[in-house]
Amino acid sequence: MTYLSSASVVHHDSMIDAPGGRLFVRAWQPASAQSLEQSPIVLLHDSLGCVELWRSFPAALCAATHRTVVAYDRLGFGRSDARHDTLPLSFIDDEPAQGFSALRDALGIKRFIALGHSVGGCMAVHCAGIYADECDGLITISAQAFNEARTRNGIVGAKEVFQAPEQLAKLERYHGDKAHWVLKAWTETWLNPAFENWTLTPALAQVTCPSLVIHGEKDEYGSHRQPERIVRYINGSAHGEMLANIHHVPHRECEADVVSLVSRFVECRSR
Repeated sequence: MTYLSSASVVHHDSMIDAPGGRLFVRAWQPASAQSLEQSPIVLLHDSLGCVELWRSFPAALCAATHRTVVAYDRLGFGRSDARHDTLPLSFIDDEPAQGFSALRDALGIKRFIALGHSVGGCMAVHCAGIYADECDGLITISAQAFNEARTRNGIVGAKEVFQAPEQLAKLERYHGDKAHWVLKAWTETWLNPAFENWTLTPALAQVTCPSLVIHGEKDEYGSHRQPERIVRYINGSAHGEMLANIHHVPHRECEADVVSLVSRFVECRSR
């Protein structure tokens, strides 16, 4: 595979209309535009994430794969419009028909590869299943397959950390005055007793495309049982990669390794 440098990648920002408000979108493209006919890689962020928090990963992924990479801030996050409601417990199931559908319509995306981090990985599974005929590949990074005690304990610990004003200020840097809503949406949803029995298993059964499941050995929000269950219950072919000594954010902790894994995977996706 021939790799471009990140300097050979250009990006474009836009705002699109979606149910409930406008979403911020960024698309990275190879400057040569030589592979625009291939299905783009669509990124779905985690519970505290946004486009900016993907940092250098999308440009590196675009350079390595020669494909367009698209990321968007879900409603209530980053530079997208604010939400003032309580996040429904169905929020993972809902995303394919809401922000993701609006993105596809606005950008004219027909076929795609879905890549999600953490809860974004759960949403990517749903997108791959709902749009099975259009999805050429699925990549999950640190995704949860069920709400285990390790997940909840990690969130309880994080909730305590964010009591410190300087920690909340870090969220405000990316989410502005939406930071309180973002934090509450994460902690109060996953710690809600009604969410304790949530499972990704039914959605996994709908996935028929090839899948790559990446997980960090030391992930503080999910044990090895998470990727094992994803690989086991996906209906299509799935390959798992457990990264030694890596925690919950592999694409920041070992970006080059994750880019290499994803690049080899998408190289086989010909569209």
